[in-house]
Amino acid sequence: MSKALPVAVAVVLGGAALVPLYFAAQKPAVQAATSATPAANASAVSKISYALGYEVAHQTPPELDIDSFVTGVRAGHARTQPAYTEEELQQAYVQFQKDMQNKETEQAQQVQTASDSFLTENAKKAGVVTTASGLQYKVTKEGTGKQPKADSVVTVHYTGQLVDGKVFDSSLQRGEPIEFPLNQVIPGWTEGLQLMKEGGKATLYIPSKLGYGEQGVPGTIPANSTLVFDVELIKVK
Repeated sequence: MSKALPVAVAVVLGGAALVPLYFAAQKPAVQAATSATPAANASAVSKISYALGYEVAHQTPPELDIDSFVTGVRAGHARTQPAYTEEELQQAYVQFQKDMQNKETEQAQQVQTASDSFLTENAKKAGVVTTASGLQYKVTKEGTGKQPKADSVVTVHYTGQLVDGKVFDSSLQRGEPIEFPLNQVIPGWTEGLQLMKEGGKATLYIPSKLGYGEQGVPGTIPANSTLVFDVELIKVK
């Protein structure tokens, strides 16, 4: 590439990593990406080349145009003139960011609508109690032991899922309970666990405002998600 042009446009991934991408679309005559599986007896150079390509692509957004990506890699490796000017790349970057923000906003609105609908219908079900904060819970097994306070340390088993049933975390799947101070978790947990006693089990339906809110947890919990936790309170300190 000429010195007048940057090697890449930096695309922010999840607010954490910066991965250099060069989106160059050449003419069809340039070889595009293939789906061939590398041979097991490939040379050391081939294996390292594959590993580098895999590592870079693994950190890129799912919207990546893989054919254009490979075309750019080939052009850069051949030291040919870039297909786009710096100005074109900057414009493309700005547009990409706008498109991603619009997509995230639309998805967040859809999740919020689904969450509101879920909580409205769930509140009508037998055994479900709604507190003043909007937290909903249902006792599935009454406990007989100690009841925690906001600053208690508790030991619990739990399974967390989204309203569509997708499990995003589970101490049961990991095979061991977790211990934590009750005042250092999301508000829905702090409030909900105080409604239980040792030995008890309950399902907590936590609105997004008592969970991870508009931020969500990138890659795990979408923004505005209502969370459903099946919880067993094992011990209170």
